Amino acid sequence: MLLKVLGIFDIVAGLILILDKSLVFSDQILITFGIILLAKSSLGLLKNLASWIDFLAGVILLLSIIINIPIAINFILGVLIIQKGIFSLL
Repeated sequence: MLLKVLGIFDIVAGLILILDKSLVFSDQILITFGIILLAKSSLGLLKNLASWIDFLAGVILLLSIIINIPIAINFILGVLIIQKGIFSLL
């Protein structure tokens, strides 16, 4: 059950990363999902690639509040996070 909930968080976080430039999200949403992804990466203790992807996506979400992140980086990380979320739902 927890795996499916975390998978849904991954899919939503990936959509936020992809749609960040086209839609303006509030800072609270970016901070919330950034912290959730950083917490998930700490569960894996950065031992595998999936934890590193969570860590990078969380950092990018938090940094996107302060600076403009290139669209390509957001898109690539968003697709990776969505793919990880879909695999955890299966």
